[in-house]
Amino acid sequence: MEMEESDGKKGGPEAIRLSKLMANRGVCSRREADLLISEGMVVVDGEVVQELGTKVPQDARVELLPAAQRRQASQVTLILHKPIGYVSAQPEPGYRPAISLITPESQVEGSNRRLHRSHFPGLAVAGRLDIDSQGLLLFTQDGRLARHIIGEERKVEKEYLVRVRGPFDEARLRSLRHGLSLDGRPLLPAKVEPLNDQQLRIVLREGRKRQIRRMCQMVGLEVIGLKRVRIGPIRLGSLPEGRWRFLHPREVDDLLSASVRRE
Repeated sequence: MEMEESDGKKGGPEAIRLSKLMANRGVCSRREADLLISEGMVVVDGEVVQELGTKVPQDARVELLPAAQRRQASQVTLILHKPIGYVSAQPEPGYRPAISLITPESQVEGSNRRLHRSHFPGLAVAGRLDIDSQGLLLFTQDGRLARHIIGEERKVEKEYLVRVRGPFDEARLRSLRHGLSLDGRPLLPAKVEPLNDQQLRIVLREGRKRQIRRMCQMVGLEVIGLKRVRIGPIRLGSLPEGRWRFLHPREVDDLLSASVRRE
C-alpha cells in the first residue's frame, strides 16, 4: 500500500514527491528511489532525505551518495536472442520464460564478465516480445533504463522485420504508418517500408499488446513471422538464437541517451 505523501518543510505549491522527481529526471525508477530514500542515500539541496513521501521543489538539486552511485554502476543489462515459444515475463502453462535461457552455458564469448547469482535479483524485461515472436530481448536491473525504453515518453525506437501473407499496396502502407487505432486509442506514427514482396520493416515508438500483428490484421495482412532486430542503438546483430551477452557500460549509456531518430 502506498504511503501518504508528506507535506514536509521542503514542500510547497510547486512541490513534487521526491521519488517521482527522481524518476522524471531519469535518476532511477520510483521503486528504486523509495528504496534509496529509505536507506538515506539521497541528498536534496545539501540535506539527506529519508522520509518516504517527502515533497520537494521541482527545481531541487538532487544527488545520490557515492554508495548509491556504485550500486547503480554494478547493475547489469543483457541482451538475449529470444526464440519462438518462450514468454518474455510471466510463464504460461506449457511454456518456459525467456529468462530461463540466461545460463552460463548460453553466454556468448567476448566478455570477461561471468554470470553470477547477484545478477538475477531485480532483473526484468524492458520491452516484451510475445510468445510467437523472436529476436532482441533486453533484461536489466537498471530502473532508469527500463523507464527510458518503455516509459510514457516513448523516445526509443524498436525495429522489427515482419513477414506477412497478403498484398501490401501503398494505401495499406499509409494506413500502417499513420491513422490506425487500437483499443480506442490512436497509435503513434510508425515507420513502415517494404523490403520485398513478403517482408516489411516496421519501426515503432510504443509497444501495445501484439501491436504489429493487430495492425497488420486491420489492413488485411497476416503476420507469419516477426523478429525484433533493434532497440534504440542496440542491434541484435549476429547473436545466435537462444544465446545472450552482457551489454557494455558504453552501450547502456548510448541507450540511455537514445531518442527517436529522424530519417
